[in-house]
Amino acid sequence: MTTQTDILLIGGGIMSATLGTMLKQLDPSLSITMLEQQAVVASESSDGWNNAGTGHAGYCELNYTPMAANGEVSIQRALSINAAFEESLQFWASLVEQGALQPPASFINPTPHASFVWGEQDVAFLKKRHQALSAHHLFADMEYSEDQATLQQWMPLVMQGRNSKLPLAATRVAYGSDVDFGALTRQLVSHLQQQVGFSLHTQHQVTALKQVGKQHWQVKAKDSSSGKTRTLEAGFVFLGAGGAALPLLQKSGIKEAKGYGGFPVSGQWLVCHNPEVIRQHSAKVYGKAPLGAPPMSVPHLDTRIIAGKPALLFGPFAGFTTRFLKQGSLLDLIKSVKPGNLASMLGAGRHNIDLTRYLIGEVFQTHAQRVQALQHFYPQAQAGEWSLLNAGQRVQIIKSCPQSGGKLEFGTEIVSAADGSLAALLGASPGASTSVNAMIEVLKRCFATQLQSPEWQARMKTMIGSYGSSLIDDADLLRRIRQHTLSTLKLG
Repeated sequence: MTTQTDILLIGGGIMSATLGTMLKQLDPSLSITMLEQQAVVASESSDGWNNAGTGHAGYCELNYTPMAANGEVSIQRALSINAAFEESLQFWASLVEQGALQPPASFINPTPHASFVWGEQDVAFLKKRHQALSAHHLFADMEYSEDQATLQQWMPLVMQGRNSKLPLAATRVAYGSDVDFGALTRQLVSHLQQQVGFSLHTQHQVTALKQVGKQHWQVKAKDSSSGKTRTLEAGFVFLGAGGAALPLLQKSGIKEAKGYGGFPVSGQWLVCHNPEVIRQHSAKVYGKAPLGAPPMSVPHLDTRIIAGKPALLFGPFAGFTTRFLKQGSLLDLIKSVKPGNLASMLGAGRHNIDLTRYLIGEVFQTHAQRVQALQHFYPQAQAGEWSLLNAGQRVQIIKSCPQSGGKLEFGTEIVSAADGSLAALLGASPGASTSVNAMIEVLKRCFATQLQSPEWQARMKTMIGSYGSSLIDDADLLRRIRQHTLSTLKLG
């Protein structure tokens, strides 16, 4: 028996949940089916323990503002990420106001975002970064200080026992946020399940994916609990399956997938078990990544609220793996090498030998070495109060490059079929934080005609007040929007 559905979402993470929710808001008559490989949604990258939980807005992430060749700090990526996160906040706020999401504290909490550096060179960089960012209205509220009393107030644990003779500096945005993307995803899916025409099938692994007609797809998925195979036909397919999105994209056979490969990176956190220490820290404090480290390895000491409980994490510590999912297969990387991406994979491999060596070195770190890295942020950290937790997998994008054959990219990218019948999300950070912006891009590419209709335009403006306008260019709009979202989401 074949089930017909308008929309098929493969993967039960934040991306699929966001796209499904947006489509139901735009057209309640759509039939939507979601397939999830695990027993519950948001089990992989979206789970609260599998990501940093940072509402990525460019406030504290120093890798979003690199130093340009002319010695100036480049802020364009930080601006675009900040504006994209504002879209997420607007969407979540509108769902809270509708009652589609639970009270904000169940998935997002105010947590100041701080960048912290030491040493003359890094202090000079941070000061220049602050000057460049704070001159723009998106970052006008960013504070900068080299005063140790102020830093003590902002981040008490970080300053305890620190050598006061060393130059120190920090920036802070007080209305940063910690997001439990697992809780948010499960709330979005729960709301979808209350809508007519939505169905969720967990423990279903896609075994076949092929286009059977113009803008029409047939998908087979095996139910691991019963052993039976389910066949579905859909007019549109979205591959939002985290690390599994690349293999699924390859199964689709669309020409746009040619040349894409993946480089899997694992992550680990040090988790504090002393409630008194946890109580003393209330911020996300980001530093600079070690030389040669991937951007996802920027060290940070994080306040987290996961499933309503406070936690304190440090990391992430990167590692090398061949799995594309935390619960994936060791053969994932090997199986992903195809004739169409072999040149890309080899080219990226040749140009990232130092990165591979770094990641392997991370794998073999001892607990003492990891605690030593923690003590750069929290000098009085005690090894016995922290333990290691495995975080989620991230599959970084490899794509064709005329100069080198292939290049490794750190970020998020949408790959879509020319006819708009299929789209996939690849990559990692800023990922979940900019899920709304990413799904707007899917709508623009794959639902262009519908999106131009007066009905969809009006509904988009209801969901996202700034839709169709630029928060980067319009300071007055940004002020109005931000005031509303911070108030609605209790982040002010």
